[in-house]
Amino acid sequence: MTSTPPRAAGESTRPTPRTVLSLDHVSRSFGDGERQVDAIKDVSLGVNPGIFAAVMGPSGSGKSTLLGLAGGLDQPTSGTVSVCGEPLGGMSRDDLARVRRRQLGFVFQDYNLVPTLTAVENVSLPLELDGVTAKRARNAAAIALERVGLPGLADRHIEKMSGGQRQRGAIARGIVGDRRVLLADEPTGALDSATGDDIMALIRALADEGVAVVLVTHEARHAAWADRVVFLRDGKIVDESQVVSDPMELLSDNPKRGEW
Repeated sequence: MTSTPPRAAGESTRPTPRTVLSLDHVSRSFGDGERQVDAIKDVSLGVNPGIFAAVMGPSGSGKSTLLGLAGGLDQPTSGTVSVCGEPLGGMSRDDLARVRRRQLGFVFQDYNLVPTLTAVENVSLPLELDGVTAKRARNAAAIALERVGLPGLADRHIEKMSGGQRQRGAIARGIVGDRRVLLADEPTGALDSATGDDIMALIRALADEGVAVVLVTHEARHAAWADRVVFLRDGKIVDESQVVSDPMELLSDNPKRGEW
């Protein structure tokens, strides 16, 4: 799968109303006293299945910190982060790791794949760590690789893949099994524009299939693939808009300006 037909203006997919990712009055501070830095300040955000939310803001606005909190990679100073109705705060390390393996997928700019393993071995790894048999994990990984357009490269080593193929492999690892949420931090930053557009079309297609997506990006043309755009400044949500432009217009020779 390399692309998906564009949505009609303002159209979004909402398979169920249940919020699968929720941040409720979340704050994150580092240091104390005069040296305290408030990276995230009283942020509330909910994402339903099938919704693609983009987070934008200048450097230092707290975008990556927010994504780390959403994925349980960091703990908030105050407030509650919940995934599929389960508050992450107070969980044991093992329980938190279980939620990350089963419910959350992460995609990073630098892929974070094991170069000496094949694509299918990389994608099946989280399932095997969760106790799934090697055969079942490999079958699930093959399905995920097919979803992202890499069915013929399952046995190719990551180090022999192009940047776009590696990122597709990383996305396959992020959605393998029954992952409900995909968190992506500048996933196209190391890719050329054409390959980056293909990756954005893939992420859009996954959201249309029911995955809840949160994308951190500094590029408006990538945010235009989303259903919602949240703007951060100095750790606070300062604005939120619905995307009503057709993202495919951004790939044309004479793109129209989107209305947010």
